[in-house]
Amino acid sequence: MAKTVKDGADIKSALSQLEDTLDLYLVKKAPFSLPESAKEVIVKYGPWITLVILVMALPAILFAFGMGAVVAPFAFLGGVRAGVNFGVGMLFSAAVLVIEALAIPGLFKRKMSAWRLMFYGSLLSAVEALISFNLGGLVIGTGLSLYVLFQIKSYYK
Repeated sequence: MAKTVKDGADIKSALSQLEDTLDLYLVKKAPFSLPESAKEVIVKYGPWITLVILVMALPAILFAFGMGAVVAPFAFLGGVRAGVNFGVGMLFSAAVLVIEALAIPGLFKRKMSAWRLMFYGSLLSAVEALISFNLGGLVIGTGLSLYVLFQIKSYYK
């Protein structure tokens, strides 16, 4: 049991170290910083936009997961790699969706715990892009989301 606690502490310290490193390069040493007015707009309206998009997309998301369950066996017709990528992509997408939905109430209250949930969601998206060999999504999507997240981090307590 003690080993599990130690492993959990190692993961937390690794994530904390990653957060500090990203903060250094995406905020302190960044060649361009978002204007304060843009940061305020993102922090103020971002949760509302996310909530509206989530509610509007809910039928499409449920349809995609339902069709994903129906189509999953046929994904392996494209080969084992295609089938595994499809299944892993669906699992990661569901996990990111849940994490971001859990973060919304805290984002309204500007809590650091909600910011961290968004950070973990971005990291999960990066892992998904890496596993599926989506290098464009990995570099552009993850880079952009982490940049914006770290630019607005100071607004969360």
